[in-house]
Amino acid sequence: MGLKLELGLKDKVILVSGGASGIGKEIVKKLQVLEAIPIVFDKLERVEATWEQGSNDLPLPLWFTVDLVEEGLCRNAVYEVIDRFGRVDGLVNNAGVNDSVGLVSSPDQFRASIEANLTHYFTMTHLCLDLLKKNKAAIVNIGSKVSFTGQGNTSGYAASKGGITSLTREWAADLASFGIRVNAVIPGEVMTPMYERWINSFESPKEKLKEITKNIPLENRMTTSSEVAMAAIFLLSKWSSHTTGQFLFVDGGYSHLDRSLS
Repeated sequence: MGLKLELGLKDKVILVSGGASGIGKEIVKKLQVLEAIPIVFDKLERVEATWEQGSNDLPLPLWFTVDLVEEGLCRNAVYEVIDRFGRVDGLVNNAGVNDSVGLVSSPDQFRASIEANLTHYFTMTHLCLDLLKKNKAAIVNIGSKVSFTGQGNTSGYAASKGGITSLTREWAADLASFGIRVNAVIPGEVMTPMYERWINSFESPKEKLKEITKNIPLENRMTTSSEVAMAAIFLLSKWSSHTTGQFLFVDGGYSHLDRSLS
């Protein structure tokens, strides 16, 4: 109980986009354990979600099935949250997909990638802004190491994630006078369901995974969704009460340490 009180998340209403699976789901489940009120915004239907019940027997959270690209759907869902709770204490912008829209793709495909991976971060923050200001809330953006390292053949995703890190700094500056903290978590290689599907698309998935993990200096392994979620929880909580405009890398040293270490 002491830890829960110190973190200061009990009964806090926190919206999590892309909260149905992967990193988003882990953030939601940890918020539930800490007795916060996480609310899922996700394209996936609640009945379609794989939500394993653990030892804590957590119930399914409040859930809005929305395509985050559709501003009107997002607006209606946010207004419903406001009508029900009258407050928003935190926002986690998380949803996105590494869609392999590269230079050989069309400009229309590039624009669609930006829409799917970046624009909804702005949309959700814009829609929640008044209540975020009222409650001196925290915003956590989930970025990607791709915006710092590059990857190849993913211009749309890289540009989107670069935009997310830029908006993190911009919003931190813009909203500091309202007591709003804005930070970003930067994952590296994380074994989410989406990543697992990508790995399994190779002829030799185990060899491909070994090729990737050998370049991760700390323990030569993938980062877990849970480890990324814990960083997000820290940035939402009182434990980071004077931290804003920062990028917290959770990647086993992948982005910044010398590859020769591996």
